This record gives sequence, C-alpha cells and structure tokens, in this order.
Amino acid sequence: MKRRQLMGYAGTGLLTALVTDFSSHLQANAQSSGSLSVQWLGHSCFLFTGGGTKILVNPFRSVGCTAKYRPPQVVTADLVLISSQLLDEGAVEGLLGNPKLIYEPGVYEFQGIKFQGIAIDHDRKGGKQFGINTAWSWKQGGINILHLGGAAAPISIEQKILMGRPDVAFIPVGGGAKAYNAQEAKQAVQVLNPKLIIPTQYRTQAADTATCDISPLDDFLNLMQGVNVRRSNSDTLAISSGSLPKNGEIQLLSYKY
Repeated sequence: MKRRQLMGYAGTGLLTALVTDFSSHLQANAQSSGSLSVQWLGHSCFLFTGGGTKILVNPFRSVGCTAKYRPPQVVTADLVLISSQLLDEGAVEGLLGNPKLIYEPGVYEFQGIKFQGIAIDHDRKGGKQFGINTAWSWKQGGINILHLGGAAAPISIEQKILMGRPDVAFIPVGGGAKAYNAQEAKQAVQVLNPKLIIPTQYRTQAADTATCDISPLDDFLNLMQGVNVRRSNSDTLAISSGSLPKNGEIQLLSYKY
C-alpha cells in the first residue's frame, strides 16, 4: 500500500512568516469556536466537518463486519486519520482529493488543529496479535474529540493524561479480538468521563454473519442502565459546546442502507 505522508511546509522571508502566522491564528480561532458536524459512515469511520476543515477517520474496506456498508472512499476530506493499517480502520486506497494522511502515534498540526496520536494495544495480548492501535485526540469547532479506534487494552494513567476529558468520545463496544467488548467499553467510559459517548465497532445488518465476530450494540446499552440514550434518525449530528450534556449521555446515529 502506498502511504501518503503528512507534510509541513516552512515559509521563507518575513512577509511569508507574517502571513502564515496570521493565517494560523485565524484557523485556530475557527477551531476553538462554532460547531462541529459528525457524519457516521459505518463501523468506526466518521467524517468531522468544522472550522473549514474536513477530517475522515478510519476508512474501511467493505468486508466481514463492514460487508454491506458503502465504501467511505467516496467522501472528500482534507485529512485522514487511521488507527491501524487493518482493513477495517486503514483502507486508504482510492480516497478522493489526495488528502494528507496520519497513521502513527505522535503530535501533529494541520490547518491550525493540533492532533495527539496515542498508542494503545489493539488486542489483549500486549499488541502481539494485532499490534498497536492509535487513539486520536484533537479540538475542532470548539469540541474536544477523542476517537479510540480499535482500542483493546485498559487506559493507563499516562494515556488518560494525554486524552484528557473529551467532550465527545468514540468508543468501540462490540468486542471480538481487536477492540473493547461491552464491559471493557463501560470501564473506558468510567475512566474518561466524556460528556457524550458515541459507540463504534458493533454488529449491524451490514455484517457478513459468517465472518463477523463482534457483538450487537444492545450488549453495551444493557450495561449502561441509567445513562440517557439519544437516538437520531440521521447519520449526521451537529454538536456545539452549548448543546453538550453536563452528565454523560450516549448518542446513537442511524446508517442509511
């Protein structure tokens, strides 16, 4: 697979530096205010639009648990974040618009947004089976976002410090060998204490039942008794800082098959 690298460009000359600094200031202001649009494209793939930037997370290949989802490669984005190079999180071939790509843990900046990629095991065997998963943390449209990707290991104190308290946390709940099951997802919620929880990576009618090993969403919801559940008839959600619940709630989006 040919990798597209995220590249930074340094301007030369005082005028260029001034223009660049002013532009970065405007972009930073745009990201710290306003609102965020979140579109669910299936599995753990979401498109985030806010502050003039479109970010696609975890494009997948339509196979196994994602067999009947539409390939997300038809979406245009400025930047693509992937949690691993497995087919359900890192299928980047054929993406439109030649977006920049980040796929390794570390600190990055793109269009005034700072990203923290946090390494966490992709299995329950210390990463020996599926390697390392990258959880992504960033602020866009005034919203602190944490996308855990296919995290399968408990969140350590060091990882929690890097993740902070997210406004919106995207947490896998379906289990299998590569991500949290319902009980592990509940523990992650207790550690992170997000204002809004969006479950990911659970069995839907998109799954090939012969090859998909993850559980349905109800397994997680049944463990979260007492937590308010918001249900949307749309695959897209608009979030602003003023619309966030004070106490944690679960937000469900709909997929249009």
